[in-house]
Amino acid sequence: MAKSSDNVSAMHEYTRSSQDCLKVLQITDTHLYADPQGELGGLNTERSYCEVMEKVLRDHWPVDLILATGDIVHDGSVAGYRRFKGQFEDLAVRTLVIPGNHDDPDALRQVMQGGRVTCSENAILGGWQFVMLDSVLPGADGGRLGSDQLQLLERCLADNRGLHTVVCLHHHPVDMGSEWIDRIGVDNADDFWAVIDRHPDVRAVVWGHVHQDLHRRRGSVELFASPSTCIQFKPEEEEFAIDEAPPGYRWFRLYRDGRLESAVERLEEPPGQLDIGCGGY
Repeated sequence: MAKSSDNVSAMHEYTRSSQDCLKVLQITDTHLYADPQGELGGLNTERSYCEVMEKVLRDHWPVDLILATGDIVHDGSVAGYRRFKGQFEDLAVRTLVIPGNHDDPDALRQVMQGGRVTCSENAILGGWQFVMLDSVLPGADGGRLGSDQLQLLERCLADNRGLHTVVCLHHHPVDMGSEWIDRIGVDNADDFWAVIDRHPDVRAVVWGHVHQDLHRRRGSVELFASPSTCIQFKPEEEEFAIDEAPPGYRWFRLYRDGRLESAVERLEEPPGQLDIGCGGY
């Protein structure tokens, strides 16, 4: 089932949903390389991502918005960002992109200018607001929300009271129950939650980074982590471990009254031979 990057970029424009809800996808941790043959944990990340996107187009299309929540490119290469940008522009759907700890944020923002695929800080669509935060801490695997990002969050929520809001970031702001992963989450999560707790319009917080599925509640806010389009991390492990679970993505249906539905979809099997013994990446 090996596919080339052309399989995504060649997809033509689809008609948007006209139903009484927003259809949103989260695509995360694609870990592309300048070289399309690049591998991570035994998987060719380009092939894996393309197969995930083919499933998206078969099973969950059309959509109104795509959230790309970081680690877009593993090697920080401009070539990787350009390929991602071109492929998602061809899908003709607004796509909001944030950096992860493996990204080069400056290169990412430079490439993602103009068009439908951008690093916009927030967007309003169908009675919902989407706030896109940069949690990258330069030189570190873990994350932090700087004062500028906390102020951005406060401003977006204060200026758009009454809009149901989804907040997106790359790093996890709650413990995942996995010792090694929880060492590299948001290191000032209390500051983040202090802002969230002041604003009852926040319906969901969504992140990547952890390469696994999570759905939990914190008071009235629903929390979502999502699988990577390449390798998965085994949940609740003290040290780094690759899971045999296949790559996937998350879909959302967001209703005008603030209700939401969400689930994870996966390929039937990983598209390649996983290196289960891989000690890190």
